[in-house]
Amino acid sequence: MQNNPRLLAVKTLSKISNGAYSNLQLNQVINNSNMSNLDIRLMTNIVYGVVQHRLTLEFYLDAFVSNQNKLDAWVRELLYSAIYQMEYLDKIPNRAILNESINIAKQLGHAGIRKMVTGVLHAVINKGLPSFDKIKDNVKKLSIKYSVAEWIINELTQQLGLDKTISILESINSPSKQSVRFNSTLTDKNTIKNELESEGYEVEDSIVSNNGLLVSKKSAAKSELFKKGKITIQDESAMLPVDSMQFKPSDCVLDVCSAPGGKTIQIAEQLDNKLGGKIYAFDLHEKRLVKVKENAKRMHVDAVVQTKALDARKIDKEFDDEYFDKILIDAPCSGIGLIRRKPEIRYEKQLSDVKHLASIQLDILNAVACKLKHKGVLIYSTCTILNQENVDVVNAFLEKHPEFELLQTDKHLIINNKNQEKWLRVFPDDFNSDGFFVCKLRKI
Repeated sequence: MQNNPRLLAVKTLSKISNGAYSNLQLNQVINNSNMSNLDIRLMTNIVYGVVQHRLTLEFYLDAFVSNQNKLDAWVRELLYSAIYQMEYLDKIPNRAILNESINIAKQLGHAGIRKMVTGVLHAVINKGLPSFDKIKDNVKKLSIKYSVAEWIINELTQQLGLDKTISILESINSPSKQSVRFNSTLTDKNTIKNELESEGYEVEDSIVSNNGLLVSKKSAAKSELFKKGKITIQDESAMLPVDSMQFKPSDCVLDVCSAPGGKTIQIAEQLDNKLGGKIYAFDLHEKRLVKVKENAKRMHVDAVVQTKALDARKIDKEFDDEYFDKILIDAPCSGIGLIRRKPEIRYEKQLSDVKHLASIQLDILNAVACKLKHKGVLIYSTCTILNQENVDVVNAFLEKHPEFELLQTDKHLIINNKNQEKWLRVFPDDFNSDGFFVCKLRKI
């Protein structure tokens, strides 16, 4: 396979524009290439950058191409990637971007395409990119400037105000941090930091989760520590639902929507099979549970993990009432809190999806509630930042279930000073981590 990072970026973006998932496609290309770490970072930057800024890049290209939809997908992505590099990557001179782009056009297309690409990019360099000021509608202007669907901007503005919305929009196009959680059953923070540094990683403590670390320089999945189960890749915010729970080693726990298993494993590390501790990991599809089993085995906690493909709304057929000491419902959601890490979400999701998901979330809560023991704790969490799937769902559940009370969600580290609400809301601009919602309920 070719090892030119810009060429591979264009090919990857072409497949993504035809429906492939960016993270899966990117990983496949990287695994099948012999690129250096430097080239992998450049390719990754270009791919995610173009996807993140797609609406902005469409707006820019419209000023130079009369109908860009008539272009072949790879030509359009080549122009987007060149404009992205010129506008957002300061360390690469325009001359190098121009030469590389022309060479790719020559390699993938015919002479006419090469001339067109050359002409467009020369015009971009000579004339400069158009200003957003020509867009008169304020919501549309924000949508184009930050490359986020207008409905998301409208919802965030109504719920959080314009200043907070703009702060979130400004944060979501910055690079995602690479965070890992260390396996507390096998190691401790100081030991794992030293081991990571000896492998060539730069390591920082997380300011969000006690067991989280930020690592850079290369992929954490390449570490021997990952392979040995001493660390796992998990966003800092995604650690918070389990951080907010306290477990006895003998607890019987239910993780309702478990795949790919990050939170399942985080809980399992605190349970003891010899004392009867067990976590039941459910997910709708058996195929998705394969990853849960693989992760549990890699992290040496498979003895306490039992998986089952099950729609959580049908749990009544499987377990008696008051069966579980603790329950985690990390509910299926729109994922609006993940749009830095999964940029396609900002274009694919619609408001109708949010309303549909909120109905499913409430159904899951209603179905599972009776399976919790008296005085047991239930954590409801999502990776979205919209009230419809968070606060509104919890309030609707509490109105129907007076046997539950809302507890103060345990907050860790710097988060202690950020929020006075009983539930925990983390926005993408708070710590440059994923957006998350965590709510703690107790059965009384």
